Amino acid sequence: MSRRRKAEPLPTNPTVGRRLSLRVWPRSLTFRVIAFSTVWAILTLVVIFTLITTLYRQASERGFDSLLSAHLFNLIGSIGISDSGALTGSPDLGDLRFSEPNSGWYWSVEPASEGVHGDLHSSSMTRTIPSPDVVDVPFNANFQRSYTAQGIDGEELVVFESEFVLDAKNRAARFRVMGNKSELEQEIATFQRRLLTYLSLFGIGMIAINAVAILLGLQPLRRVRNALAMVREGTAQKLDGRFPAEIEPLANETNALIENNKRIVERSRTQVGNLAHSLKTPLAVLLNEGRALGGPKGQLIAEQAASMQKQVEHYLQRARVAAQRDSVVYRTPVAPLVQRMVRVLQKLNPQTSLSLSLPATEIVFAGEREDLEELLGNLLENAMKWARSAVSVTVAPLAGGTDNLFEISIDDDGPGIPEDKAREAMKRGRRLDETKPGTGLGLAIVADLVNEYGGGLALERSGMGGLKAVVRLRSLQ
Repeated sequence: MSRRRKAEPLPTNPTVGRRLSLRVWPRSLTFRVIAFSTVWAILTLVVIFTLITTLYRQASERGFDSLLSAHLFNLIGSIGISDSGALTGSPDLGDLRFSEPNSGWYWSVEPASEGVHGDLHSSSMTRTIPSPDVVDVPFNANFQRSYTAQGIDGEELVVFESEFVLDAKNRAARFRVMGNKSELEQEIATFQRRLLTYLSLFGIGMIAINAVAILLGLQPLRRVRNALAMVREGTAQKLDGRFPAEIEPLANETNALIENNKRIVERSRTQVGNLAHSLKTPLAVLLNEGRALGGPKGQLIAEQAASMQKQVEHYLQRARVAAQRDSVVYRTPVAPLVQRMVRVLQKLNPQTSLSLSLPATEIVFAGEREDLEELLGNLLENAMKWARSAVSVTVAPLAGGTDNLFEISIDDDGPGIPEDKAREAMKRGRRLDETKPGTGLGLAIVADLVNEYGGGLALERSGMGGLKAVVRLRSLQ
């Protein structure tokens, strides 16, 4: 016998659930507050509309019933009986609708016992309107009953009916007063439409005023955001201005965080400088002693001391960049720095044609000027060293995406680097051609700097035939 496996629940992914919830419920605080207040206002107005219309209907129906009851008693008081048993009287109920044919407002008096004859009715009642059997709609203890009936023109009627003894001989008659309930419903519907119009206008005005109040109330948060943007761009050192009591602690904590970040950066710089000075003299002594010693051993000592100097400079530079990574107070315009470096290298290498292409819009690097100089310096020196006759530098912003990025491309017409060796060239101390002078640290330093700033470095085949080094870094708005 085969056993049926019990169905296992599908695995749930909390990340997917969070993404779906974010799609359904936007992250905008302004939208959430306005949406919540709008929904609450609509629900409130719906409840008010329902409550007012219900109370109005109840009051209208009570007034309608009271009016029919008053007409009924007025009718009873206006009718008499003769000695022969004939119903007599000419009631005037004070309402012209009882005289308009088929108006929906009628009255009638009919015999209810033996010895009574005759039939009286209003001039508006052009034909008899039947009444239900007493078994179906019984009289109450006061010999009265009320029910609904269909009128002459199909309208809905409310009927108040009573049997009343007219004389000492116990001769009785049946009195009926009928009112047009369709008119009542029309009046109630008209009131509901007017009320709905007024409440809708009031609701729209209330929602608009509420939205304006919320936007004005959240304005200090926009001021905080703008102040933070100024700090990030380097145009301000802290959040300046007066903020409401609810936001002032946030501004104070943010300023404290900025100050703490600056202290960390300064302390790191001090430690880096102290380490550099402490190693500078011993390395210089070793380098000089190696050169003075001469011979193979002296040359080996000098080479190792020089290599140690390069390694120390590399790691000190990396530590300094790591200490100020994501700092909110550094900004470096790219175009002036690139133009200056291109002019210097053009003078040092007049035999190589060096072209520069800059964008029309200003690009500001979100980092320190020295880091960008070292990054570009290594790439340009590498390109000038390997180029046969021409080097091209292009700076351009990258469109699309949520991050503000820009790209620096350096092309040369040299031999280039094979794709399988491009990654090898970015490792520390690796030199693909030992015939060229260098330490093999240039591309490694560039790769580390780009990585510390959260950017990207790619070595590709250039359209000029040589190497194309592409650097992507974050820019400020």
